[in-house]
Amino acid sequence: MRLGILISGRGSNFEAISNAITQGKLDAEIAIVISNRAGAGGLEIARERGIPLRVIPSQGIDREQYDKLLIEELRTHRVELVCLAGFMRLLSASFVHAFPNRVLNIHPSLLPAFPGLDAQRQALDYGVKIAGCTVHFVDEFLDAGPILLQSAVPVTDKDSIETLSARILAQEHATYWRAVQAVADGRVSISGRKIAISEPE
Repeated sequence: MRLGILISGRGSNFEAISNAITQGKLDAEIAIVISNRAGAGGLEIARERGIPLRVIPSQGIDREQYDKLLIEELRTHRVELVCLAGFMRLLSASFVHAFPNRVLNIHPSLLPAFPGLDAQRQALDYGVKIAGCTVHFVDEFLDAGPILLQSAVPVTDKDSIETLSARILAQEHATYWRAVQAVADGRVSISGRKIAISEPE
């Protein structure tokens, strides 16, 4: 399956997906990495690995107009599954409809708890005992699409935002590529908000 990875920053989840492909765990190909920020650290990872990349700056551009540019670039590279990896923009309905059930995101909480920014801070402020990460299909609403995979992370009394974020990120790296593989294998069925994943053959 040909992947399009959208990033805005360091690109650690993109790197984890790339590592899984290199290690033979994930049967997929990264067709293009696109960033809306020229200074995104993940771009250097793509350069070092010889992965095609493109910067499409988003500042000052209308959402619909920007998403049209993204759609054109992804289609040019024949992308079959779009993976958001720290892409700090809310996608339009037009984008979601261009890739129906073919856009994934990973979020550092057990959705529907703590959507949006600073999820780890939200979890600590609320006093939860279990945090984690969620891979979900993207719809036009913030962190609201059907849930594909989740991984739990215990919260300790000594946790800071930094320590909790680090443990959640480690689970993100271990979880995202498995979700991508399930989609690539055709093992995912969606009924409303409910997703079933069949076992590998």
